[in-house]
Amino acid sequence: MQPKTLVTCSICKRQLPRGKCVPNKALRTALADHLRKGVTDWDPDGFICTEDLNRGRAEYVQRMLGTEKGKLSGLEAEVAQTFKDEQLITHKLMEESLEPDTFGQRMADHVARFGGSWRFLIAFACFLALWIGFNIVVMLVMRGKPFDPFPFILLNLVLSCLASVQAPIIMMSQNRLEARDRKRAENDYKVNLKAELEIRNLHEKFDHLLEHQWQYLMEIQQIQVELLEELAAKKKA
Repeated sequence: MQPKTLVTCSICKRQLPRGKCVPNKALRTALADHLRKGVTDWDPDGFICTEDLNRGRAEYVQRMLGTEKGKLSGLEAEVAQTFKDEQLITHKLMEESLEPDTFGQRMADHVARFGGSWRFLIAFACFLALWIGFNIVVMLVMRGKPFDPFPFILLNLVLSCLASVQAPIIMMSQNRLEARDRKRAENDYKVNLKAELEIRNLHEKFDHLLEHQWQYLMEIQQIQVELLEELAAKKKA
């Protein structure tokens, strides 16, 4: 088994296997300019380890987003941190979505869901019909004294109390829906931003792969040329 080829990282100066490093030529020009800042002996033909490359990418992304927007928000900072940690942002979004709701939030959702349904409308219409019909029957048929005679002042009071309590509960539920929509929009923005940055990194990886394959093909071609030269020399001899 042939020993692994060791190369020296241009930033941390560690000697690492060739497979854990990326050639400096394969980096994008803007990223390479950012990485070689503060490095006095930067070698364009050298290599950089994946740890320093990921750290440099995160710093470059933060600087790029800060330059475009003037100030790096919490969303962009969170996306940039995923580059440094080498993790998927969807895992973090799933963990945030698993936060339990409080009892009051669940109750507001149930009340708003029931108050906006046909069951509530039919049940409330039946309740009004029974209330008004009972008082009318007692007053006109039984010639008695109803508990809420016309014009049904007690019924108006009950309706006013119900509306004053139901309206804030429905507003609470609407605010929760608005917060969910805003959170969903933020998550979509994070995923789209991470996808855009990952596509840029894929371009760099493809460039690195093509450069590595090109070197491999050049070595094979050089060996073939040497073999042809040896065969020609033997033929002449």
